[in-house]
Amino acid sequence: MKESKIILNSIDDVKEFVGEANRCVFDVDLLSGRYAVDAKSIMGIFSLDLTKALKMVIHSDGGDADEFLDNIKRFIAE
Repeated sequence: MKESKIILNSIDDVKEFVGEANRCVFDVDLLSGRYAVDAKSIMGIFSLDLTKALKMVIHSDGGDADEFLDNIKRFIAE
C-alpha cells in the first residue's frame, strides 16, 4: 500500500485522474476528512472537498503502482 497527497484543481483534472485510475487493476481510494471514495468514481470524487489536498491510498506495492504514480505526478502535492 502506498499513500500520497494529491490536488485536483479543475473538472479536467478530475477527468484525467479518474481516467488514469480506471486503467489500474488495483484499487485506489481518495480520503477527505472522514470520507473515503473510490478514485475510479468521478461522482465520488466530486462529493469530496476539492479545495483541499486529498489523501490517496494505492492498494498495490508492485511496479504497476509506480507507473500509475508517474502518470499522475502533476497532481501529487508533495
